Amino acid sequence: MRRYIPDNITTIPDNAELVFTGKIFEVYQWPQKLYDGTIETFEMLSRKDTVKVIAIKDNKVIITHQKQPRKEWFYDFPGGRNDVPEEDELDAAKREMLEETGMTFKTWKLIEVHQPFAKIDWLVYTFIANDFISQETQKLDGGEKIEVKEVSLDELKNLLKTEERLAKCACIDAVTKIEDFLNIPAIYNY
Repeated sequence: MRRYIPDNITTIPDNAELVFTGKIFEVYQWPQKLYDGTIETFEMLSRKDTVKVIAIKDNKVIITHQKQPRKEWFYDFPGGRNDVPEEDELDAAKREMLEETGMTFKTWKLIEVHQPFAKIDWLVYTFIANDFISQETQKLDGGEKIEVKEVSLDELKNLLKTEERLAKCACIDAVTKIEDFLNIPAIYNY
């Protein structure tokens, strides 16, 4: 359940009809009046939103080194799909952080939301988590192999040069020291 939707997001209109449901994507269609007065059928995909967490622990950034079926090993921030209907973005971020790393944190703030493709109703929410609380065993899905890494900012910036998934968080470019993450303003308060 989305609690925060930025103004610049393209969502599926209320009059759209669901015409296909897959495992990850749904397809919606609706009649769209064009500027010349004619009507065309427009179409848009939908998928569950994604959450990403930039967690800070002991002056290091928590990242994952993971492998999933049909993918080679890659680095990413902890996160995943917001696929539990009762959860908002923050709840999903906390759950994914716990599942993938076994870690819990006290302080959370939403710092970025983007829509990767205008024709897909899909948002990626990026949170900062700090004030580490506890560590327990990971609770991985059957299709995940995840190693948790604690990296310095320099190590993270080196990985950004080759790891596409890490580079998608725009805020990292402006960060010159770990404390800078904590000074990024929240864009929505939960």
